[in-house]
Amino acid sequence: PDGRRVAFTGFDWTPQSYKTTELYVVGLDGSDMRLLTGDLDRDVGSLHWDVDSDGVYFTAGDQGTMNVHRASLDGEHRPVTSGTHMLGLSSMARGELAVGIRSAPHDPPDVVSYSLGGGSAHTRLTHVNDDVLENKRLGDVEEIWYTSTSDTDVQGWIVKPPDFDPDEEYPLILHIHGGPHGMYNVGFNYTYQNYAANGYLVLYTNPRGSTGYGTDFGNAIDNGYPSVDYDDLMAGVDAVIDRGWVDEDRMYVTGCSGGGVLSSWVIGHTDRFAAAGVRCPVINWMSFAGTADITVWGYYRYEGFPWTNPEKYLEHSPLMYVEDVTTPTILMTGELDLRTPMGQTEEYYQALKQVGVPTLMLRFHEEYHGTGSQPSNFMRTQLYLMKWFQQYSKGTPIT
Repeated sequence: PDGRRVAFTGFDWTPQSYKTTELYVVGLDGSDMRLLTGDLDRDVGSLHWDVDSDGVYFTAGDQGTMNVHRASLDGEHRPVTSGTHMLGLSSMARGELAVGIRSAPHDPPDVVSYSLGGGSAHTRLTHVNDDVLENKRLGDVEEIWYTSTSDTDVQGWIVKPPDFDPDEEYPLILHIHGGPHGMYNVGFNYTYQNYAANGYLVLYTNPRGSTGYGTDFGNAIDNGYPSVDYDDLMAGVDAVIDRGWVDEDRMYVTGCSGGGVLSSWVIGHTDRFAAAGVRCPVINWMSFAGTADITVWGYYRYEGFPWTNPEKYLEHSPLMYVEDVTTPTILMTGELDLRTPMGQTEEYYQALKQVGVPTLMLRFHEEYHGTGSQPSNFMRTQLYLMKWFQQYSKGTPIT
């Protein structure tokens, strides 16, 4: 702001799948570049110079939450807000006053003001969804930690039906995030609340490959996606089952994008789910490589190119395990999808047909990546998934 320095985020380019972003300051002429966030090992965003230009405020995601931090120009950094929420930083004023968007398990996003002096106190400035949630009962959201393979600690959350009874058993939906370098979080999620309102337990979790847990955790799937992330997802399902709340004949799995990759991978490696919803997936890394809009993910996903190391690309392609699939599967993809092109879904649909697995393919008009940018399509996605799940249980013969 004084015309001499600029702050920016970046990362050291190394041949790996994921590396946390870092905060640097550098002269506008390129001189005196310095790292300000040191060993923070969390992704940095939403940069704002403080009013005296002697430090930078920023947000960082950590274990499913987001709070504001400050880094001084001498390289010291510290958190300045706390709380189990997703707190953004949009603007600042003198007197340590800031505004941003905040969301929490039972709080849809609203504009809040808060002090950069520290703590979790905030003042809510908008009430955008009060009328929608009036007289509505929301499901409780419980954080869980469990142990997966290699003694890996994994974090997740369970959303319970509003009338949850711990002595009853409920159908379970395992919902898998995309990315794969992304972070499920504690922000309000109306998708999961809707499933819970319809009587489902919902499990969402951050397997290895997720952000918010450092470079090593996020990079654990480098040159091996999917792999140990599948272990983490199954360990999460086992952890919920151990609580005695799950009807194991009515367990379902779904996800879009990276979640579509993993949901198709799941049903190729286990028959424990009664039905699946595979949405906007990558099914064949070789055909994906030259047709998607992200070349770096196509041609640099694994060691070598598809034509020099085809075995590796095929090893991690869900298509190669379709002979082992018995799970009835609904497929959903936007017809305009450039990220996980429609051809990927078509490949899987035809393959499932060939091996006799009950399947249905839904092509969403005027949708790019995902199936819910339009409210009507969002509602269709919810309704079609639940309708598909309701048709199947492990105790019902499939014809």
